[in-house]
Amino acid sequence: MSNALLEDLKWRGLIYQQTDEEGLEKLLNEEKISLYVGVDPTADSMHIGHIVPLITMRRFQQAGHRPVLLVGGATGMIGDPSGRSTERNLLSKEQIEKNVAGLKKQMERIFDFGDDKENGAILVNNYDWISKMNVIDFLRDYGKLINVNYMLAKDTIASRLETGISFTEFSYTLLQGIDFNHLYDHYNVRLQIGGSDQWGNITTGLEIIRKTHDDEAKAYGITMPLITKADGTKFGKTAGGAVWLDPEKTSPYEFYQFWINTADADVVKYLKIFTFLSKEEIEELAESVEKEPHLRKAQKALAEEMTRLIHGDEALETAKRITEALFSGDLKSLSASEMRDAFKDVPTAEMAKEDKNIVDLLVEAKICPSKRQAREDVKNGAISINGDKVTDLDYIVGGKDRLDDEFTIIRRGKKKYHMVKYI
Repeated sequence: MSNALLEDLKWRGLIYQQTDEEGLEKLLNEEKISLYVGVDPTADSMHIGHIVPLITMRRFQQAGHRPVLLVGGATGMIGDPSGRSTERNLLSKEQIEKNVAGLKKQMERIFDFGDDKENGAILVNNYDWISKMNVIDFLRDYGKLINVNYMLAKDTIASRLETGISFTEFSYTLLQGIDFNHLYDHYNVRLQIGGSDQWGNITTGLEIIRKTHDDEAKAYGITMPLITKADGTKFGKTAGGAVWLDPEKTSPYEFYQFWINTADADVVKYLKIFTFLSKEEIEELAESVEKEPHLRKAQKALAEEMTRLIHGDEALETAKRITEALFSGDLKSLSASEMRDAFKDVPTAEMAKEDKNIVDLLVEAKICPSKRQAREDVKNGAISINGDKVTDLDYIVGGKDRLDDEFTIIRRGKKKYHMVKYI
């Protein structure tokens, strides 16, 4: 008998590799399990490339299973060689602790941590057990279990042999295997999930469990595929860099815009992978992409679902309000901080904080190429300041036009926005 959860994961394209499909299917049909995913605190925020395994684990929680979220306070100090051609910079214990606090806050948005629930999520830190192990225990209890040839065959290690890999990063897969074994013993964790680059680490964990327990010990592993875009470019990157979950690094408006700008060729795939919309809802949106792509219903649903999940309803409403204001050109409805978010990436000129004639300002800020063109634009009604049209050639841009006494937004024509920052 197939398991509904696993069938749904397959339909969403979320299963790339499995260690024992039949065994896991049987287990999930018989009982509710604990499962885990590990995140190393290499930064104080995750970006959207990190969240596929987390959102997948949330699906398990919705089906009644218990998520165990492991932050790698210890492994984060070592560095995972997966997907890298060079050694990581080692972080201090203080920096790791700060990063762990940031990640926990973000995980609390995705998971239900309710202590009163049988399947309430648990957060654990592998520093709590790995830091207590001395080097002799590590070598005797675990180093003896895994053959060097077995480790050399792992893609993450094999790919680094030519450029070089330190013993520190070489030992990473063993430490992650110790984690799986510890969680199996202390939290009854039966399944580890992760991105496709984690396959080698997951199977090392299974090997350690197999060698330290009797034949009845059963644990499993699943990986998710690497998310790609139809045009071959990297998912989760914009011209400004990574799309972070931290609103200080990527504002909710920018986050919303990232999803709403998804190409038609990718949007249905992303709805399946990232949202909790049902199969029927997604199929309806897929039909809309085929028959009425100009309405962008699928993109709007994706942007709303993701922004609500990561930033909440209030931030979603703000993001939608900024989007609508920019579309209609009605900037007056926005607050100064919303304007700052909306125009973070537009061409910016720095100027002294002094009153200036509109024509002179347009030329000095390089918004218009010449005074003649600037005068023409003003007279024709092509210039707006903070959403108000200016047609007076003698208009003085002064303190009343400085938002938060820091910046002014100038629009030339219908769509060309510029920011003047005052120093």
